[in-house]
Amino acid sequence: MYHRQLVAHVSARLREGADEETLKTELRADGWSADDVREAFYYSAYPEKLLHFSLARLLHSEVPTAVSALLLIGVLAASAGALVFFRAPILNYTINLAAPPEAPPPVFSYGEQRALSDPDFFSAVRQQFIDDRASFIEADLTTMSLRVYRVGELALSVPIVTKGREGSWWETPAGLYKVQSKERTHFSSIGRVYMPWSMNFQGNFFIHGDTYYPDGTSTNARYTGGCIRLASADAEQVYALVNIGAPVLVFERSFSPDAFVYDDTRPPLAAPLYLAADLGNNYVFAAQGATTTVPIASLTKLLTALVATEYINLDMLATVPSEALVYTSRPRLIAGERRSVYGLLFPLLLESSNEAAETIARFYGRDSFITRMNEKAAAIGMQHSRFVDPSGAEAGNVSTAEDLFLLAKYLYYNRSFVLKISSGALTVSAYGGSGFVGLSNLNTFVGSEFFFGGKNGKTTAAHETNLSVFELPVGGAIRPVVVVVLGSPDEKVDSHALMEYVVNHL
Repeated sequence: MYHRQLVAHVSARLREGADEETLKTELRADGWSADDVREAFYYSAYPEKLLHFSLARLLHSEVPTAVSALLLIGVLAASAGALVFFRAPILNYTINLAAPPEAPPPVFSYGEQRALSDPDFFSAVRQQFIDDRASFIEADLTTMSLRVYRVGELALSVPIVTKGREGSWWETPAGLYKVQSKERTHFSSIGRVYMPWSMNFQGNFFIHGDTYYPDGTSTNARYTGGCIRLASADAEQVYALVNIGAPVLVFERSFSPDAFVYDDTRPPLAAPLYLAADLGNNYVFAAQGATTTVPIASLTKLLTALVATEYINLDMLATVPSEALVYTSRPRLIAGERRSVYGLLFPLLLESSNEAAETIARFYGRDSFITRMNEKAAAIGMQHSRFVDPSGAEAGNVSTAEDLFLLAKYLYYNRSFVLKISSGALTVSAYGGSGFVGLSNLNTFVGSEFFFGGKNGKTTAAHETNLSVFELPVGGAIRPVVVVVLGSPDEKVDSHALMEYVVNHL
């Protein structure tokens, strides 16, 4: 949960002299409820209440001494403004599905993924699990219901009380995950609350029961930091039915095709690989070689930004290591200086800073960060993608136009602020400004009327690449459309030609 992040953010802003009412207004605009904001201001004023209880609980718990010592260090570090991550096991391309002891556990491999020929990725995986008589959790964030299947049969269906707020920085992430751990009572070091019948499924996201504060007081009914909250009685039933390793399929209606229909045609481009498609109904305007895996250069940075926002407290200050001062088009960072992770997103997405990408990754732990990148790509259906560095400088960062469509879809519906930073539409939020002066926007379509956000790139291996999302008016509605160009001799010419084709096609 991310309420710890909110408390830390409020504390930092108040120390900087921010006006309380202005800050409250900004937070409400970012999607936080009045109760969330009130609680954040309360705990920012009395942090000792959180720390005192955490220490007392650790010193009197039944966990082994060595573990208690590690947890105690984590609490002390968190109280000093640091964020300690306890890393989950790696999610790879094969998921062992839980099954009753008398039956051998079936294995589901992602295998070939034709996202746009079978556009509803999440429904397709769900049906495959059922057909394979698998045991899994299905969390429908549209109907707000959670279902547990045992060996392909529905065993339990319960309502979801609360999910992460749509459009906020802490929105519950959709995708395919698995139960990483289970705890009867988990204490959130970020939210500073107890979460009974807790099941971790992604980063700091959990399925859990009714939350309560260290003094035993229940949180308000809508309290959540992005987790999937159930009534405690329902969470206990789910907890009893699922095992560690069970798949968790989280989805929303925005990832299913809607009913909007286009006519069909097609354009000439120099790029060997390209795709133009509607993110809402998955209609493909034009495509060539959309399933071919190739290097993608700095389009990688969109995934880097996504992982940073889901795994790192954006308020935290990262010290720029000398190892991060790699070749980049616009050198801006200085070894030893401290920059907020939030601020680093701006040179990363506007100027394609390799230095910012490396600083973010090394702050988290470079190898672990790259692991998270690959996990996240797999979780949202990018089954033909692989990442070996956070900037896209290496030829080993590969994907397909179809996989990049899925990344654009996820960003547009779940982390739209990443795209807004890249377009220049987001300059100041509840996190403040970037802290940088004179940043240039090097993205291809900056200033274009309908440009929502995106990224371009260039390396010897990838040639020139582009991914750009637009919001286009069509028949009184706004349609989200993405154009992807890979391996181009001139991505600006090809991207504009592809976009012009789409506009004329509407």
